Amino acid sequence: MANHASAVKRNRQRLKKTSRNRAAKSSLRTELKKARAAVKAAPATSAALVKTAVSSLDRAASKGIIPTGRASRVKGRLAAALHKASAASSAS
Repeated sequence: MANHASAVKRNRQRLKKTSRNRAAKSSLRTELKKARAAVKAAPATSAALVKTAVSSLDRAASKGIIPTGRASRVKGRLAAALHKASAASSAS
C-alpha cells in the first residue's frame, strides 16, 4: 500500500491509464482481426475494413498505446496482404 498522498494519487492514475489502454488495445486487436479475415475471405470488398484498421493503428500509435514502429510494420503487412489477395483474385 502507498504511504504518501502522492503515491496514492499515482496509483489511481496508473489504474485509470491501464484500463483505458487495455480497452483501446483490445478494440484495436478486434479491428485487425476483422480486417485480416476480410482480406482472406473477400479481398475485393475488404479495403474499407483495412482503411479503418490503419486509422486505428495510427490513433493508437499517436496516443502511445503501441509503438510507432509496430504500427508501421502492421500497416505494411496488412497492405501487402490486401494487395496480394486482390491481385490473386483478379488474376483468377
